[in-house]
Amino acid sequence: MRLASRSLLNLNSTKNTRLLSSSSTRCLHSILQVTPTRPNIPHNSLLTPQTHIRRISSTRILLSNSTFTSDKTNDETNPDEHGKNDKEEKDLTDPEDPTVEKLDSEVLLAGSNLGKAKDEIEEETKRYQDQHEHAVISAFDLFSIGVGPSSSHTVGPMRAGKIFINDLQELGLLDKVKTVKITLYGSLAATGKGHHTPQAILLGLEGSDPETIDTGTIPSRYQGILDTKQLTLGGKHTIHYDMDRDMLWRWDQVLKTHPNGMRFSVFGEEGDLLATNEYFSVGGGFVVNDKTKVDENLFYKGVNKNLVHGARLHQSQHVDPHSTSPPPPADPASPPYPFSSGDSLLALTKKHNMTIAQIVYDNERHFGLDDDEIHQKLMRIWAVMDDCIRQGVSSAEEKLPGRLGLRRRAPMLYRRLMRGFYPGLVSPNLPSIGPGGQPEAIEGPKNDDSDNGVGNNGFDSQGSSGRRRGPPATRARRVIGSFDHPVLPMPPRKTMIPAMDFLSCYAIAVNEVNASGGRIVTSPTNGAAGVIPAVLKYIIEFITDDPEKAIETFLLTAAAVGMLFKRGSTISAAEGGCQAEVGVACSMASAGFAACMGASPETVLQAAEIGIEHNLGLTCDPIDGLVQVPCIERNSLGAVKAVTAAQLSMASQNVYSVSLDEAIEAMRLTAADMSVKYKETSLSGLARTVKIPLTMPNW
Repeated sequence: MRLASRSLLNLNSTKNTRLLSSSSTRCLHSILQVTPTRPNIPHNSLLTPQTHIRRISSTRILLSNSTFTSDKTNDETNPDEHGKNDKEEKDLTDPEDPTVEKLDSEVLLAGSNLGKAKDEIEEETKRYQDQHEHAVISAFDLFSIGVGPSSSHTVGPMRAGKIFINDLQELGLLDKVKTVKITLYGSLAATGKGHHTPQAILLGLEGSDPETIDTGTIPSRYQGILDTKQLTLGGKHTIHYDMDRDMLWRWDQVLKTHPNGMRFSVFGEEGDLLATNEYFSVGGGFVVNDKTKVDENLFYKGVNKNLVHGARLHQSQHVDPHSTSPPPPADPASPPYPFSSGDSLLALTKKHNMTIAQIVYDNERHFGLDDDEIHQKLMRIWAVMDDCIRQGVSSAEEKLPGRLGLRRRAPMLYRRLMRGFYPGLVSPNLPSIGPGGQPEAIEGPKNDDSDNGVGNNGFDSQGSSGRRRGPPATRARRVIGSFDHPVLPMPPRKTMIPAMDFLSCYAIAVNEVNASGGRIVTSPTNGAAGVIPAVLKYIIEFITDDPEKAIETFLLTAAAVGMLFKRGSTISAAEGGCQAEVGVACSMASAGFAACMGASPETVLQAAEIGIEHNLGLTCDPIDGLVQVPCIERNSLGAVKAVTAAQLSMASQNVYSVSLDEAIEAMRLTAADMSVKYKETSLSGLARTVKIPLTMPNW
């Protein structure tokens, strides 16, 4: 659309070309956005001083029917006019000439009219994008494997660091680097320390990738950089790096493109600037800069451009849905089933008699993947999710890292569920929660109420429903309240709601692994990474008879909903608060659950709408900038809410008042109206009211 906008303004008429007075030119500069005729710079290329000069030298100012530049072609083709033009230029630049005042007033009027025209162009641009840009990206760009605790503050910055180093190597500048300066802006600066942003950037500059890095080595490698003050760029070139001097935190400044902005600059031996670039982590591990945002797919994730199918890099759809003329030939870069909204996705399923999962699956084929590759990638994503749950429920660590000293709860919750819920089926040697193998048993809690050998339902540990062994309890339970009162206190008891308990346990397990910096799947972000695995795990363990089919259907359906949110609103908490993370994850999981229950595509999208509708306005205010409170429990509630939303949609028989597209637009408007204090900055809410115990030095 940048080219379309230029064509509307660039109605050149060399006959009317004139040189304006300096005051008029300054006026135009203040009114117009200078439109550079940029050279063909490679994707993600650095802005070096030389390219900067070339770009400025090719800048042109465009207005209505005139182009205000000195036109050499005119002078060369008509030498007789040259002197006349020089005289006009001299006269027009005279500040006392009344012609200058008249022309200046005309310029001001033209600028006013141009402002109105720009608004109309922007509106037309939006309509054009609605018709010509689809939401389809690869499901494997939406679900990606990374590290905790944050997709936007950890995974994205690590990718940005690696992209920057790769560009330096391609330009032959890596060996010339003496110093690197890193500046973090907005939300990255406000909560970056708690989200491990410095670790991620520095290890990315050393050449590490979020998907392959050994998570166990991250703390020691980062500490080594701090202690030795040495950074090995790309794993090849070692420079001096002082964390206190070379990393600047600008939490009070937000760059225009996105709140999660970062700037990398490298300098040579003499202190001269070699190269610089800005990157923006837009949520879900996606990284863009000005070049990629304008000229390439906004959702490009920084993987090697030469190693992926070309269809993953662009999102143009040259089809007018209101046109009555025959459709043009299919664009080879466009997927077979492009959709830009929930309504268009639903229309595709009806037209082709396909499920949402089938639509996404066939689009993946267009991205250069065969059936075996799609299956293997989906199984790989689930394997990482399942392993994350297993690590969470079997962890031997008692507390999570950080000043909060938060206690891990997933191991205790899982032990209680497995001991109390299946006393007749589960032996003391508890099996692993995941498929395959037989790892060591998870020991029961030492002082648990179930240690007396009797389960919550009155059966003994051997499954006998006869007499109890020994006394009913080893210790009396204390009743809180006065017995000398008309309303007697209730005796304490334990309840068991299997779906809620298992969903909560699974979600908490994933997010505790995420909070400790473990291997994670962005689904669609790390802060909301527990919702989708928890719901899918519950389906596999307690509902489906065909796990692989359920995994494919669930993930592909959830991915379609995630694409709609990424295009129509945001999946970044720095832009939309927690509604953009846990809210979107809840909506995706709701759709996946309904699809696995055999619901129609319309019901599936209704489930997604219910999932987001009741998360609108959810704020992101992590205490101490850590992805722990309220993030971990919020994922638990998001998983439970997702199943509830799917159940409601399947019971409603396609009778509803709000569509998914309307809910996505409502989320976008809510995000725009939300205060920056509630967008992952830890400036208000719980982050302000909860008192954090300060770490005191050892004197």
